[in-house]
Parts: sequence; structure tokens; C-alpha cells
Amino acid sequence: MKKFVETISNIWKIEELRQRILVTLGLLLVYRFGAQVVLPGIDTAQLAELSSQTEQGILGILNAFTGGAFANASVFALGIMPYISASIVVQLMGIAIPYLQKLQKEGESGRKTINQITRWLTIGICIVQAPAYLYGLSALGVPESAFILGKGLDIKITSVIIMVTGTKFAMWLGEKITDKGIGNGISLLIMIGIIATMPQSFVQEFISRTTNNTGGILFMLIEVIIWFLVILASVLLVMAIRQVPVQYARRTASGGYEKNMMGSRQYIPLKLNASGVLPIIFAQAIMIATSIIGWKLNLPISSDWPITFCLAY
Repeated sequence: MKKFVETISNIWKIEELRQRILVTLGLLLVYRFGAQVVLPGIDTAQLAELSSQTEQGILGILNAFTGGAFANASVFALGIMPYISASIVVQLMGIAIPYLQKLQKEGESGRKTINQITRWLTIGICIVQAPAYLYGLSALGVPESAFILGKGLDIKITSVIIMVTGTKFAMWLGEKITDKGIGNGISLLIMIGIIATMPQSFVQEFISRTTNNTGGILFMLIEVIIWFLVILASVLLVMAIRQVPVQYARRTASGGYEKNMMGSRQYIPLKLNASGVLPIIFAQAIMIATSIIGWKLNLPISSDWPITFCLAY
């Protein structure tokens, strides 16, 4: 613990690193503030049904990724997920489309062009998702009286523009964190959205354990220990490397003859989890699509079965 405190103290003494940390915290604070700003024309007092609908299932996962902005009908309701989806699509298309393959081989200039294509594709995805979100508010139990200014075409167009702008602004925040902050801006936005409700969850769990006679503080302590073990296992999984041995033969010439001698032995480091969290994010899009199809066709499809399928796979 003492070493940890000394490490934090040494980090804070480095001026450039201290500025990067402060910039990162400031931009994350702006993102969290935007997640609480509700779309114009919606009564926040009547969003209780939407909050209850997003406590579990696929909507709960989506609400967690957006840091509660989905349940708040916020200007950041779509979050950063359209950009992630667009990035995955561009990466997959890079295998099949020769133009994208050519851009990937052009270095920095090609990377800039690919990033620009990803941004435009993000706007296209937002234009599709924003009206679907506005239409789904009523289906999720939000009463008609919650729409103070009505549900006319002008209000919908304005809300779509605001939500698309919110996603683009979240992208800009992520890029600024990457450039001016400590890096990995998009990942930090996703992380801060997921852990945003963690203090509230801990308080609710503590109250539930102590007041409802469901184990008390002892069970709460066991849950915290299990939580830390899961985090430790996740870190080990991400950092795990499988070393594939490679043997190099060494040739020597002696008296006109070549001999193969035992050479040096090296290893190819292969990450155990090379894909990171991209499969989880991509599976989220699949789960949302299957849930919407089942809901529209009145099929008996649970919003949790794709999660079980992905975990089993």
C-alpha cells in the first residue's frame, strides 16, 4: 500500500502527466454531465417506466454502456456505440473490399481516410438508430404525456439532430482524451459509463443486506472479495500470452561444407485474448437486433438467450 501511494505521488509530480490526467478527468466530467441532459420536450418526471425497463436484459446492457443516458432519454442516449459499430464494420469490410485493403497499406494517410469513412458511417448509423430510439420510448412504457411538445415531425427531426450531434460530440471527447489526455479515449468513455452507477449499486446492496436480513455485512464482504477476484482474473486474461517456440538453425561453412548447427531459440508471443472486448460489443449489436425482431414479430424470444449463447460459445 505504501508503494502504491508513493507511485501515485511520483506520477503527480510529473507536470506533463499531471496535466494529461486533469484534462482526462475534465473531459470525462463533461461526458457524464451530458449524460444527464434530457432531450428537449421530454418530461423527466415521467421516465420512471423507462428506468424500470432498462434494469435488466438487453436494455440493461445498453444502458450500462451509455452510463445511464439511455434510461434518461439524454442527448447522449446513443452513447459511443454507433462509432464502435462503425469501426467494426469498417474493419470487417477491410477484408473484402479492395479499396479499404489499399488504404490499410498506405500508412498514415490511409489511416486518416479510414477514420473519415468510419465517422461518416457513424453518422449513418445514428440516423437509423435515433428515430428507432424515439419510436421505442412509447413501446417501453413512456406515457404520451411525457412528450410535452408533442410527437410531431418537427420535434422528431430536432431530436434526431441533437442525438446525432451528441454521439459526434462524444467521439470528439474520446479523440481529445486520446490526443491530450492519457490515451484510449473511447475505451475510457465506455468504462466511465459502466462504472457510473457502481457507487449507487454498492449503497443499495449494503442497505439490502443489512435491513432485509439477507446475510448482513459478512455476505457483503464476500461479494466484494469475489468482485476483486473477477477483476483480477479479467486482468490476467487480458495480459496472458502464449509463447510459441521458434527454432532458428544456424549455418556455418567449414572446409567447403555447410553444417547446420543448433541456433537460437525464440518465442512468438500470442495474446490469449487478442480480440479484446470487440466480440462482446459486436454480440451486443446482434442481441439488440434479435430482440427487436422478436418483439416486432411477437415471437417468444427472451432478451437473455443470446447472452447465454455467446457465453456458451
